[in-house]
Amino acid sequence: MTLGLGLNDVRITLGGKALLSLDCMIEPGTVLTVMGPSGSGKSTLLSFLAGFLTAPFSAEGRILLNGADITNALPEARHVGLLFQDPMLFPHLSVGGNLLFGMPPGGHGRTASAGEALARFGLEGFADRDPATLSGGQASRVALLRLLLSEPKAALLDEPFSKLDRHLRDDIRRFTFERLRDAGLPSILVTHDPEDAEAAGGLVVELAGNG
Repeated sequence: MTLGLGLNDVRITLGGKALLSLDCMIEPGTVLTVMGPSGSGKSTLLSFLAGFLTAPFSAEGRILLNGADITNALPEARHVGLLFQDPMLFPHLSVGGNLLFGMPPGGHGRTASAGEALARFGLEGFADRDPATLSGGQASRVALLRLLLSEPKAALLDEPFSKLDRHLRDDIRRFTFERLRDAGLPSILVTHDPEDAEAAGGLVVELAGNG
């Protein structure tokens, strides 16, 4: 079995016009950074990989995750975690509730596991906190922790640092990539920021604009 996230001759088009073409393998614990102007297809690529691509976009090629072809799998069956510009924490749930929501069902000690994970992330005692009371950096860490506790096999990052204050960005960026590396997740980051790409390491693909 080949471990990692493979994009085999992936080609995305809009109205018959090619937006992007990729053929690569993202190894476990490494990050592929995709850069380009708005409209170049960065977020569209993530939608295809996550299983959410809709018309008028279309895609060809195969997505392989740890040797399994997930090209036509339902989104919930792909085991791909997502991080967005906003942490997107559920406002009606506590911090701990957000983490439990992301964790696989069943098993014992889920609440204890969430609490231990918060402590490892420097958020000990935060389980009962309202997400609205978190700082931007704290919310970003909770969102990343929710992703990791969902036990994904790959991660997709859609400009997750762009709304952070500059003084927080370096710390959260470093924190995020270290955790993804430790978890051995093949990851794809889309961004406008060259500093994101530098921090991520790995291959950088630059897409051309379309008008």
